[in-house]
Amino acid sequence: MAEHALQTHSKSAEESALPLEYSTEESRLKIFGFWVFLGAEIVLFASLFATYLVLAGRTAGGPTAKELFEVKDFMMETIILLTSSFTCGLGTLALRNRSKGGILFWYVVTLLLGLAFIALEIMEFVHYVGEGATMQRSAFLSGFFTLVGTHGAHVSLGILWMILILIQLVQRGVTAATARRVFIVGLYWHFLDVVWIFIFTLVYLMGVAY
Repeated sequence: MAEHALQTHSKSAEESALPLEYSTEESRLKIFGFWVFLGAEIVLFASLFATYLVLAGRTAGGPTAKELFEVKDFMMETIILLTSSFTCGLGTLALRNRSKGGILFWYVVTLLLGLAFIALEIMEFVHYVGEGATMQRSAFLSGFFTLVGTHGAHVSLGILWMILILIQLVQRGVTAATARRVFIVGLYWHFLDVVWIFIFTLVYLMGVAY
């Protein structure tokens, strides 16, 4: 009986030492499930990158990447999105401290930066289309719009998802469930930032260099 009580106490102490988002078995399973989901997302984007790289040189006499891409535009997008990753990390740090105000502040800043990124990307696409560089113009442009547009759609989804989670945080406070959701949406946001680094390198930098 004493041994069982000791084991129960040890298990309870171990769980209390974990971050709040990992404090229940349900949360740990759901976070693990989200990592599996991110694995599927990696496969999706890897396929899109591979397709783009195959099609990048097939312009069919249309505008090339070097002619279209403006360094100042994609640099601004990159700075904004990477800064949002930093502010999202500060939100996770506030989560570790169970600071509701800190989480809300840093995630709202992340949201605003995400919205600025999407606005710039939409302006970029509108500019290209205005110059006649549409998806139908060439295989290169089909691959470009599909890859970058898919990433933009994921960022838009992340913004909506983050808004819903912050509403729950305001209503319910910092609990094991809301902490898990905040942590997972943070993982998702960081994943999108990593994907953008590959877009920045393989699409934009390579595009203006060759």
